[in-house]
Amino acid sequence: MKRVVFSLFLIFACVLPSLAVAQTQRAQEREIMQLQKLNRFYRYLNATYVDTLQVESLVETAIKSMLSELDPHSTYLDKDEMKAQAESVDGSFSGVGVEYNILNDTLMIVGTVANGPAEKVGVMANDRIVEIDGKSVVGIKRSEVPSKLRGEKGSQVEIAVVRRGVDQLLRFNITRDKIPIETIDAAFLAAPGIGYVKVNRFGRTTMSEFRSAVESLGEIEALILDLSSNGGGLFDQSIEMAGYFLPKESLVVSNEGRMIEPRYYRTKEEGVFKGHVAVIVNSSSASASEIVAGALQDWDRAIVVGQNSFGKGLVQQQVPLGDGSAVRITVARYHTPTGRAIQRPYEQGHREEYYKNRYKSVDSLAVDSVKDLRPKYKTLLRGREVLGGGGITPDVVVKVDTTQVSDYMVKIVAQGVYSDFILEYMDREREKLEKRYPTFEKFEKEFELDDKAMARLVELCTAKGIEYDQEGYLKSKDLIKDQLSAMVAQRLFSTSEFYRWMNPRQNESYQKALYLLQNWDNEAKKYIEP
Repeated sequence: MKRVVFSLFLIFACVLPSLAVAQTQRAQEREIMQLQKLNRFYRYLNATYVDTLQVESLVETAIKSMLSELDPHSTYLDKDEMKAQAESVDGSFSGVGVEYNILNDTLMIVGTVANGPAEKVGVMANDRIVEIDGKSVVGIKRSEVPSKLRGEKGSQVEIAVVRRGVDQLLRFNITRDKIPIETIDAAFLAAPGIGYVKVNRFGRTTMSEFRSAVESLGEIEALILDLSSNGGGLFDQSIEMAGYFLPKESLVVSNEGRMIEPRYYRTKEEGVFKGHVAVIVNSSSASASEIVAGALQDWDRAIVVGQNSFGKGLVQQQVPLGDGSAVRITVARYHTPTGRAIQRPYEQGHREEYYKNRYKSVDSLAVDSVKDLRPKYKTLLRGREVLGGGGITPDVVVKVDTTQVSDYMVKIVAQGVYSDFILEYMDREREKLEKRYPTFEKFEKEFELDDKAMARLVELCTAKGIEYDQEGYLKSKDLIKDQLSAMVAQRLFSTSEFYRWMNPRQNESYQKALYLLQNWDNEAKKYIEP
């Protein structure tokens, strides 16, 4: 009997691998047949169709259609999109170094890049560009401006500007140069000994910018790292940022996929910053920012504050297609150090629903009944419970306050009235404001938009067809004034001052993070120690 059983075992042992090989071969044959089918279809179409085929358009449409049947992050980028993406990631582009906007069909300079090409030749904020290379640009569309002002490094462009108080046109020959795209929006002291740094994305220069930003704060004992609305970027920069806070050889993230071996990414050096850390995330914090937040949370290194993050944890491999375009194909999934999958659940081929669900007023993953069903994990040092199943769930959840948002305000923002108001206001008041407020500290203490300015805002709204809504105006008035005041501060000083004005007044996640850091032993420890 034993011999019979052993013989049967040997038979099955031989047959099972053979069956697996046969199944693999049949699957490969089916794939070849489908590819041949696609090729045959195209050849017949090209040979017999009644009109000349627009091959480029057909191919792009076919690629996009195939990718739309997969996960929500596999995507196609055309030549222009690839160029724009490269500039964003590389952290620079070649141009003249001005921030601009359109006011009453006129191209107005809002500000100049410090030590940039335009500033060096004497171009100033509030100058109106009326000619570029001898051709009128009155009535130019905003989308048309980059192609006029950007170009190869070392090339020249001539602009003619109208300047308030000067009777004649001023002409400037500007030599284009590399213009940095900064990835740090703000860095300032939130309170004595507590720094604040806001990172808007992860580009090639992010960590060098970040180190400089932290060093500029002087000796600090705690840090608010604001990753809200940070959509991600370069993977290596996120590993390096996590390493700024973690011990050497700490696991930051791992990935796994069907066709790639699992990989584990660890910090290379001992972390520089040893103080307390609060990380702010929201529903638009994605990818690389989730890697940083997840690693610091899993290692009990930071307290995470805000709303559930986006949940973009799929790894894309970029494949160039030979004509400047490329596809990004999902090849793996990211996992935090505890093993949590960062990617939120999705259904293949339902990309539109995936993104629509992400921007509902209530995040489905934050609903208590759903949270109870999500997988639970334990942090690596203190054994705290953290949630998996999509994104990074904060240790301290701060609900978004919409009590000051009215339909009237939404219309104002959607139709660009803020921008029109600030352009007009700064054009009229900049000189007086610069004399009266030499420092932000004086501005913060004394500045207030008066009733006359707010009345002008309402006039601009009416001119754009937005019917005055007194109830909506009164509901949103304080928020509108804060937002406009912050924009004035930004124009007078820098982007940092925008957040220095807004955060203490309207950013509840910032206020909560600051409170926790100021009261670490009595408040923060309740969340990060079991």
